[in-house]
Amino acid sequence: MLRPIGHLAVMTALTLLTQIGGLAWLISIPFRRRLLAFTLAYATLTAASVALAPRFGRVALNCFADGPVEVQSWIYCALNRNYVRPELRDLLVETAAELERRLPGTRTLVLDANFPFLNGFPLPPHLSHDDGKKADIALFYRDETGYLPGATRSPTGYFAFEEGPSDCPETWPSLRWDLGPLQPLWRDHDLDRARTAAFLRLLSEDHRVGAIFIEPHLLRDLGVSHPVIRFQGCRAARHDDHIHLQLR
Repeated sequence: MLRPIGHLAVMTALTLLTQIGGLAWLISIPFRRRLLAFTLAYATLTAASVALAPRFGRVALNCFADGPVEVQSWIYCALNRNYVRPELRDLLVETAAELERRLPGTRTLVLDANFPFLNGFPLPPHLSHDDGKKADIALFYRDETGYLPGATRSPTGYFAFEEGPSDCPETWPSLRWDLGPLQPLWRDHDLDRARTAAFLRLLSEDHRVGAIFIEPHLLRDLGVSHPVIRFQGCRAARHDDHIHLQLR
């Protein structure tokens, strides 16, 4: 039996991870079969979030879509991290559709986006992603046979870094993790430079885009340059495993 401090710790962790999980745990506390009660409460609250989020100016990206733009993993949907403002959803859908028109077969994968409710509510471990205006996009990959639709090097799309020079000093604590021991575990795919560069150019030409974050060494490698595409700074996590997109 968890003591009150234990329940508080669980509620805090679930709230930081999913936003609504802490409330689901609170609902489940009086029940004998607590895990079952939590699962049912969480599923109900998740379904309700899809309906209620538009009142907070956000919509859920379709977790079951099979088309130009998709959520990379069910885990982002299960954790309620697939919410964006309608303008960002439209931008993603339209850009992915145009990229697929230019380069047939291309699938654009969304990673972490935002929680369903409340501007300013943090989405750990991100420093932003708290207003519905941000989303992370997976890089595009290929192998010796060509483009790999829907593929990422790591299971979540994060932490499989494209190595290159960095001007950031080594400091601690830091969010610029290298995660060296994990790198040999990831799939040995190559960056699809043509698709990644085309995607960045399409986004940078759209007036709705406020900023795109990606590591400078990747930009030099891709030959892409635009005022809205810039370095996120040394305080933030590395952005040579994904692309950060945000609205104006």
